[in-house]
Amino acid sequence: MSSFLPFTRPSIDEQTIAEVAEVLRSGWLASGPKVAQFEAALSQYCGGRPVRTQTSATASLEHALLACGIGAGDEVIVPAMSFVASANVVVRTGARPVFVDVDLDTRSIDIDAAEAAISPRTRAIMPVHLSGLPVDLDRIHALATRYRLRVIEDAAQAMGASYRGRRIGSSGDLVCFSFHPNKNITSIEGGAVVGGSSEEVRALELHRFHGQVRLAPDQCETYFAGGKANLTDVAACVGLGQLRQLEGFTARRRALAARYFELWADAPPLRLPARGDAGHNWHMFAVLLPLERMRISRAEFIAAMAARGIGIGVHYPAIHLFSAYRALGHHDGEFPNAERIGRETVTLPLFPAMSDSDPERVVTAVNAVLREAMR
Repeated sequence: MSSFLPFTRPSIDEQTIAEVAEVLRSGWLASGPKVAQFEAALSQYCGGRPVRTQTSATASLEHALLACGIGAGDEVIVPAMSFVASANVVVRTGARPVFVDVDLDTRSIDIDAAEAAISPRTRAIMPVHLSGLPVDLDRIHALATRYRLRVIEDAAQAMGASYRGRRIGSSGDLVCFSFHPNKNITSIEGGAVVGGSSEEVRALELHRFHGQVRLAPDQCETYFAGGKANLTDVAACVGLGQLRQLEGFTARRRALAARYFELWADAPPLRLPARGDAGHNWHMFAVLLPLERMRISRAEFIAAMAARGIGIGVHYPAIHLFSAYRALGHHDGEFPNAERIGRETVTLPLFPAMSDSDPERVVTAVNAVLREAMR
């Protein structure tokens, strides 16, 4: 019997493991030389732009908003289809997330709907590169320029992606990456903000360490009640090892995604995601189930796939239908595409260590389960 195939799994090489052991022996485990090296390497990757790391992309997004001065009374436009952190960070600053719908296949923010949602209180727009498919950044930035808005890119899933030949992170306003274990590269946990003015970069540094700065060997000052989200040298060491493998990881993901499309080239039994162009990094391969024609639920589909040795994820429920956002007045029917995606989406296995035969194994299992499940 074949071993269980998860929907994702990080690839950590032996060289990185040995380098982590060296860090552990060094005695310097918190933010130190490895964090500085990781930030420098990320900056080089992003064309020399400033980079400051945090312990998660959630912290990165929140700190980016705070660095821009966004807070109580402000509004930030957010797609209704994303991980809930995209909206939570807005709420945590005291601002209000204003949701808009997304395209059914790309899952990208509806830019026309975003423009219609702009009010005198709108301070920023947060496009999300969901599954690693870049949004139309030219239109986003044109809109932001027209209305004098900040653009906080939620690029949590976009490491290795590019837009019109430019790496995500190499241009734009503020761009936030994630290094969670299920992302295209990992630092175990971690995130980073790319870009910003010198004042905003300084604000990012303060927000990740208590609002405090050391003035002299025996003196420090605290300018505001900041939090604590500084990356460790252990995490940064893992990130450095992953970054040097990013190009290979991305090529492998693209090849696996292409194989899925090839196997489902003729009358696929479910709705495939937008294929995108060469810039897509294929962080995830999320499809929509034909639930209205199925005799089983999504949970039963996931269980049936698990019984065949294949793990399935769900990415993501529509944000506005969570209790926290229903409490703010949101309800069913507001954003039809986001809600349909939230109901029907399942995420199929896709990660660099998959074998050449794994996509066929997944497709064969999906086809079999759906064939048995159709009304």
